Order: sequence, then C-alpha cells, then structure tokens
Amino acid sequence: MTVSARLAELGIELPAVAAPVAAYIPAKAHGDVVQTSGQLPFVAGALPQTGKVGDGHGLVPAEDAKELARTSALNALAAAADAVGGVDRITGVLKVTGFVASAPGFTGQPGVINGTSEVLGEIFGEAGRHSRSAVGVAELPLDAPVEVEVAFLFA
Repeated sequence: MTVSARLAELGIELPAVAAPVAAYIPAKAHGDVVQTSGQLPFVAGALPQTGKVGDGHGLVPAEDAKELARTSALNALAAAADAVGGVDRITGVLKVTGFVASAPGFTGQPGVINGTSEVLGEIFGEAGRHSRSAVGVAELPLDAPVEVEVAFLFA
C-alpha cells in the first residue's frame, strides 16, 4: 500500500508545508534520508495552543501536548514529502527528536512525544519504528509547547 493510500485510509490529510519562521528550509534530502527542521504544531498557519506543558492552572495538559506532537509529525511528513517529490517516496522513519517546553517538575516528555511516534507507526507500520529522543526544554519558538524533528527514509 502506498503512503498516500494509507493516509487516505486513516482519514489523514497532510497540511501545507509550514513556512519557516527563521533562516532555514523545512527539510533537506541527502542520500536516502530526508531530515526535517524542527516542526511546530501549526494548524492553518497558527499554533492552536501555546505555553509550557505540565499539570496546573495555565499549563498545557500532557494529553493536549501529545495531540500537538501528532500534528507536528504530520507537518514534518508534509515537509519531507515536499523535499523529495511526494509522500509516496517516503519509505520509513529513522529517528525522531522531540522537544517539550516543560514546566518545572514535568517529566512526562516521552508520553508527549508518543503523539509523534504513534501516528508515524499508524502510517508506516513496521517501517515507522524509529530511534527517538524526548527532551524537556525551557522555551520553544513562538511559545510552542512541542517541536519535533524527523529523519525519514526515502527512495
């Protein structure tokens, strides 16, 4: 099954590639790997939530952040597909690096970045299994709660 057919089966429509917010390109291919720049959870050009992830008043709940990590993964897939000439050229996932803007004491970064890992697994199956880092940080660009980078394999 092609990636585009699998996306259709899952009811997932890839977003337009998010415009860079600084001096970089969204993704770059080399050899059989396409590496994305950090992808924020933009939806229609805007962040649906901002702030730090944690428990308590004024914080982004971990479950919401997990959904934002899923959105970031789809933005990464769109950027990678654009860089290599289409989503059906993407054959799998090599590595995910996830950053979570974390409130003091929040240690649930792996659960948040599962939003990225799980959707890539749904799309690519066994080829979506990947190595990963999930890192807590003090701040992210535009006050985003999450940011992900993905290295995809392509043919």
